[in-house]
Amino acid sequence: MLEDCYSIDRLREAARARLPAPVFDFFDGGAEDEITLRDNVEAFRRVRLVPRVLRDVSNVDLRASILGRRAQMPVAIGPTGAVGFGWRGGDVALARAAAQLDLPYALSTSATASIEEIADKAPGRLWFQAYILQDKARLDALIGRAQAADYEALVITVDLPVGGKRERDLAHGLGFPMKITPRNFWHFARRPRWSLDMLVRQPPAMPSLAGMKKVESDRKAMQSVAGRNYDPAFDVAALARLRARWPRKLIVKGVVHPADVDAIVTLGADAIVVSNHGGRQLDTGIATLDALPAIVAAARGRVPVLLDGGIRRGSDIFKAIALGAAGVMTGRATLFGVLAGGLDGAQRALHILRDELARTMQLCGTPAVTDIGPDALGRRTIPLEAFHE
Repeated sequence: MLEDCYSIDRLREAARARLPAPVFDFFDGGAEDEITLRDNVEAFRRVRLVPRVLRDVSNVDLRASILGRRAQMPVAIGPTGAVGFGWRGGDVALARAAAQLDLPYALSTSATASIEEIADKAPGRLWFQAYILQDKARLDALIGRAQAADYEALVITVDLPVGGKRERDLAHGLGFPMKITPRNFWHFARRPRWSLDMLVRQPPAMPSLAGMKKVESDRKAMQSVAGRNYDPAFDVAALARLRARWPRKLIVKGVVHPADVDAIVTLGADAIVVSNHGGRQLDTGIATLDALPAIVAAARGRVPVLLDGGIRRGSDIFKAIALGAAGVMTGRATLFGVLAGGLDGAQRALHILRDELARTMQLCGTPAVTDIGPDALGRRTIPLEAFHE
């Protein structure tokens, strides 16, 4: 079946075919009307390429530097939570797929594998993504464990003072741990293989969040486990304290406004990720590709800027780099792969993106990733003047 998946969209449909609707919608859905979710993808489609010709592109070089180390393409696998509920062992599968291409892999705080399990089963370029929890002792312990397990970087997600309102989850009454209810019974009954694995056997757990406030599944305020424990008081001073606490690379994820960049760079961050959490939290927020040029301009070359949100094609990677990104972080693109077929599916997703990026570079007359620039684009995104203090 994976052989028939020649695009990320086909992997998405394969994942939909094997998962109960409430589970697929948890991974696929966004906040409220899902405008930002859609706009992240559409922003790439609005950008046109202007290829050069009469250039030798018989061999193209996809290698790129990500946080000072060479990767086989300008991609890192971004943090995605609860993957094991879609495919048992999915976190390990994603990490292994990344390691095979020397790509960074970011483990989510809400992963279904522990910090130590990933380091043991999928050694490679490991990053740990930390949510800003109210329980500072727990947060400090998680950071300490990532340091002890030799994780290369700490990713601090700063765009989540509170959890978002995801109405697909509300409609299904979805909560963790998952339970069969009258509302979702038929969805699970139609996917017996998944249901037997996930609901009859010992279900997956989120070890980094064990013992935290339980999730309610009422229709008014359904949030993730982490979402009920975020710290809305987290500010620049608190981020500076984490910078002092962590001795290795620090990545700040969730920046879309250029006015936030100087403070983040000044306190010593090593990279910024332009991200709106895949449209899962604030709806009608700016698409990440539209926000990218202003963030790159504000960074002024002091730190690399990565982008996540909306990556579905290798040409999307090309466009992000042309607008100044040092690379991209995949979210749903590789997530759909692992949900469709575990390790094989994750590998398939990366192969698709790699092949499409190489093809785009050849068709645009661009022999190397380092040659990609704004002259390849026929349309710019939102200008700096669109942002006002």
